[in-house]
Order: sequence, then structure tokens, then C-alpha cells
Amino acid sequence: GLDGLMERCAQYKKDGADFAKWRCVLKISEHTPTRLAVMENANVLARYASICQQNGIVPIVEPEILPDGDHDLKHCQYVTEKVGVVPVASTCPHHVPVVSPPMSPCPQVLAAVYKALSDHHVYLEGTLLKPNMVTPGHACTKKYSPEEIAMATVTALRRTVPPAVPGITFLSGGQSEEEASLNLNAINRCPLARPWALTFSYGRALQASALRAWAGKKDNTKAAQEEYVKRALV
Repeated sequence: GLDGLMERCAQYKKDGADFAKWRCVLKISEHTPTRLAVMENANVLARYASICQQNGIVPIVEPEILPDGDHDLKHCQYVTEKVGVVPVASTCPHHVPVVSPPMSPCPQVLAAVYKALSDHHVYLEGTLLKPNMVTPGHACTKKYSPEEIAMATVTALRRTVPPAVPGITFLSGGQSEEEASLNLNAINRCPLARPWALTFSYGRALQASALRAWAGKKDNTKAAQEEYVKRALV
């Protein structure tokens, strides 16, 4: 937690640490993420980043929107970057469906993060962002191409992340190894201007097949290494 983080960071620096990471999680549902959740997470990330920099450590800022749910690609992009809620359909006296105005505004997740980082005087050139890609929920029935995911992701980042940020290292967010590789490749081929370095900071999407090949057996070490190298090259 934040309590005692200043002292812990000072010790981490003495022990040789140069980078740190703090993950805050938000979930998309009919009523979430709430304004309070977005703002609280943004401020926690900013306080952590400020403390890290005061101790000479580069903060990796990780606001993750979970892929749980049945939301589509547009909804995920909407929550990532837009102010408002998903419009609610109602019926007018003439029985014509209408859209009601937003009732419970949800602030931009990434915009809120960078507003908080600015408020806490965080030096953006000395940070890294580790976000989720803009993807549909796991239960969404509609399938999207890597190019569609790339366009939604880069568009959301262009609208919210300052060009002063040197690098964005995507988390895999429950994607398969193949999906994470194809989507990252499409993001780096997206025709939109991208002022940041875009790369990966994967866990399962880089290690899953290697761990399966290894299976905890020393005799499988070479096969696991080959699987890991193959995934890294992709």
C-alpha cells in the first residue's frame, strides 16, 4: 500500500531497483466503473508514481480495464477514453425509442490518470504506461479483427496519453498468445501517428506455452526454451 511506500522505495533503490509497477483494476458492467472508482485509482497511481520518482525509480503505471463481461469493442473504447455512460433507451409518448441523457458520468480512465499525474507533478518523461489494449469482453459474441482492435486502441491512446510519455508496454489482459501477438503487430502497423514506443509487457501471453512444454520436468528444459524463443520471435 501507500503507507510507508516512501521508505520502502528508498530501500528498493539501495537494493538496486530501477523500475516499479503498480496495478489498479477497473471492470466494465452496467454500472461500473464509477466516477469514484476511476478517480480513486487515478490518484493512487499518481501518488505511487510521485513517490517512486522522488527515490530515483521509474514508475510503470498500470490502469487495467478487465476483459470480463460481454461489452463490445466500442464500449471498451468508450470507457477507456470518453466521458459519460452508455445511453439508455426509453420510449417517448409516441412510442418512438429515444436515448436518455447520461445519468452517471464515468470519466475517461486514461485522461483521469494523466490529470492526476499532472496534479502530483509527476515527470512524464520518466514514466511508462502499461495499459490494456482496447478489446471486447470475453463474453462478447461479435469478433473483431486485429486491425479493428489496433485502430480502437491507438485512437484511445492518441486522445488521452501525452506524447511526452516515452513508452507504452501493453499487458496481455487474458488474450491468448496468438491474439496478443497479432494485436500488438497490428497496433504497430496502424496508419495513425504514434508518438510513443509501443511494445509488450506480457506474462501468460509470453510464457504459457513454454510452461506447458516444461511441465516442471528438467528433461523438458530445452523444449521449453525453444517454445519461449519461438513466442518471443513472433
